[in-house]
Amino acid sequence: MLVLVAPGQGAQTPGFLTPWLDLPGAADRIAAWSDAIGLDLAHYGTKADADEIRDTAVAQPLLVAAGLLSASALGEVAPGAVAGHSVGEITAAAFAGVVDDTSALKLVRARGLAMAEAAAITKTGMSAILGGEADTVVAHLEKLGLTPANVNGAGQIVAAGTAEQLAALAEDKPEGVRRVLPLQVAGAFHTHHMAPAVAKLEEAAKALTVSAPAVPYVSNKDGQIVADGADVISRLVGQVANPVRWDLCMETFKEQGVTALIEVCPGGTLTGLAKRALPGVRTLALKTPDDLDAARALVAELSA
Repeated sequence: MLVLVAPGQGAQTPGFLTPWLDLPGAADRIAAWSDAIGLDLAHYGTKADADEIRDTAVAQPLLVAAGLLSASALGEVAPGAVAGHSVGEITAAAFAGVVDDTSALKLVRARGLAMAEAAAITKTGMSAILGGEADTVVAHLEKLGLTPANVNGAGQIVAAGTAEQLAALAEDKPEGVRRVLPLQVAGAFHTHHMAPAVAKLEEAAKALTVSAPAVPYVSNKDGQIVADGADVISRLVGQVANPVRWDLCMETFKEQGVTALIEVCPGGTLTGLAKRALPGVRTLALKTPDDLDAARALVAELSA
């Protein structure tokens, strides 16, 4: 069984879209999506620097566009399940046929703008915590007033809160933690700081034409498989201000008998987590078009 997954914010790097635009039809698709959402995706994916693509309003549409483009380049795939981390859930919703590609880009554009606006109210951010026991880490974060915004499994939890709270965490790490790494994101996503964005995203979601998932869709809210399209969208909206439970998504992959995981562009983060949390599961990240042949071979092998 193959699961197709899409990464979240922070996976982007300057120029990562460049090699993908050389594929037949890719530049035209990116241009059409750019026109649809009023954002020059080609520029930001090829020429913009790290600070420019750190902007939430830019990063989120760029990641969804890259995920959709790379999945399309992979060809016909019939995954046993799909999932995405944070904003990657919108990419996964398009994989599952809940919304079409252009609608996914319009929704993520609204999401990015709303979250950027919410992030501007207070200086906030996120830091990855590597190592330590989950219960100990979460209790320590709560003591500092921080939120465990991403519970990623494989010994990784992402803390979110104000700049002052994150500075206190850097000075006072939880017991057993190896490292605390600030993330290249512009706000405390998946916390109460994002509450103002929820209402705006609810309004944007009203314009969507929604279908039931054509393949099992695994939700960040609780790792559950969601079979109703409206429920998928409702969960996407609420997830903006609530923690991502990628650990529970991986538990579901395990329960469903996943044997291989392909992460779309810009892949690497989720395959890294899977290698630690899902031993024996084959993983492949679509970082550049050079990875497509290996991915197609893996898909063909699983389909045989």
